[in-house]
Amino acid sequence: MRPVRLMKVFITRRIPPEGSAALARAADCEVEQWDSDEPIPREDLEQRMAGAQGLLCLLSDRIDKKLLDAAGANLKVISTMSVGVDHLALDEIKKRGIRVGYTPGVLTDATAELAVSLLLTTCRRLPEAIEEVKNGGWTSWKPLWMCGHGLSQSTVGIVGLGRIGQAIARRLKPFGVRRFLYTGRQPRPQEAAEFQAEFVSTPKLAAESDFIVVACSLTPATRGLCNKDFFQWMKKTAVFVNISRGEVVDQDDLYQALASGQIAAAGLDVTTPEPLPTNHPLLTLKNCVILPHIGSATHRTRNIMSVLAADNLLAGLRGEPMPSELKL
Repeated sequence: MRPVRLMKVFITRRIPPEGSAALARAADCEVEQWDSDEPIPREDLEQRMAGAQGLLCLLSDRIDKKLLDAAGANLKVISTMSVGVDHLALDEIKKRGIRVGYTPGVLTDATAELAVSLLLTTCRRLPEAIEEVKNGGWTSWKPLWMCGHGLSQSTVGIVGLGRIGQAIARRLKPFGVRRFLYTGRQPRPQEAAEFQAEFVSTPKLAAESDFIVVACSLTPATRGLCNKDFFQWMKKTAVFVNISRGEVVDQDDLYQALASGQIAAAGLDVTTPEPLPTNHPLLTLKNCVILPHIGSATHRTRNIMSVLAADNLLAGLRGEPMPSELKL
């Protein structure tokens, strides 16, 4: 009896233990992994991908035509441990008949929690306050010192009322938010009803919101959406938060808006590029809080993501329905 030929699978990084264990149990796969927390060099990735039938990648891995060519005709499935898919050359992938798995839904709560944390950290100036304690700036109680902006009785604008946008609104509502506005490709009355959220134009949302949270997907329509005009529409007391994708924001325009006092503050969990260079102008500003893209960074969420990515990969290789397949 001829031995069954194992399917070659390549993983571009160390992933959480539960996902690794799911792949290790797959008797029909030969799993290779880049055994590091840091990205695999591009040349190594192209070499390792040769002849692979399955790829498990991360948001930071650029899967383009050149890499697909290096992989060859055997590649059947790409499973990305992310909700976003803008790192994948989807037209090229579709042309080759490759199936794609992704991980929507499982990181909604963690990302929404981070968005609220970042909003509160930014609007109440927590990094500045912590630094004042450390550097001796805290001398006595002063009525006007370190005052920020509160959520009670405010208007919150959400750009993109999808799963994560709704989860953010759900968490902000108990803070006493008076009014929710949202914008997107089209009205979502059923989803908006829970928050009595009003669908408005982008200029109206920018002009009337005290806090703006960007939670949309990166598309041609949203790339550079938050630019000079957007920030000029905003109130001078408004706080801007982005947890979607860095390229939704024109960072040069954001810097000018923050440095000139056009808007009060900004909190970013995503930037362009990632990581942001340590000499970037935004990092010189006290009214800009920047996090290293940690929206989904809880142990539970990352483990669930890794298991779903592994299950998507294995199902695709076996010709079975994926738990979460991106329909191309």
